[in-house]
Amino acid sequence: MHIEVMLMDDVKKLGKSGQIVKVAPGYARNFLFPKGLASLATEAAKRKLKKLEAERAARAAEEKKAALEVARKLEKLEITVSAPTTDGKKLYGAVSVSDILAAIEANRGIKVERRQLELDDALREVGVYEPSIDFGHGVKVKFKITILDEAAPQE
Repeated sequence: MHIEVMLMDDVKKLGKSGQIVKVAPGYARNFLFPKGLASLATEAAKRKLKKLEAERAARAAEEKKAALEVARKLEKLEITVSAPTTDGKKLYGAVSVSDILAAIEANRGIKVERRQLELDDALREVGVYEPSIDFGHGVKVKFKITILDEAAPQE
């Protein structure tokens, strides 16, 4: 015997938010209902789900607007970092994600989260790199970072 429930949130291996699925009564009673992941598939539940979806869409639109605003501020960002090198090319250490985030905050006054910066590995050589920042909602911005030898004369 199964009961029909409407998923209020995505449930792994069961379905996406808004779907009506059949599950065992014990699974619904002991797991889905207490966690707020589902409710009985009634008309009231369907109305509640529509309201939740509208709220999520509005929140997502606001977040995207804020992300676009920050991306515009970082659009033409160019950062220059000086670091000590061994032979004029290889760095003693590396320019890490933390160093880059600190340089962005110092340069533009914008705090970027570590998980948003897309950088394969720490930068270990003098040169020009183009990492990107992913703000989510399809908003991604590339910027330039130039690493110079600390001992070399600056132009």
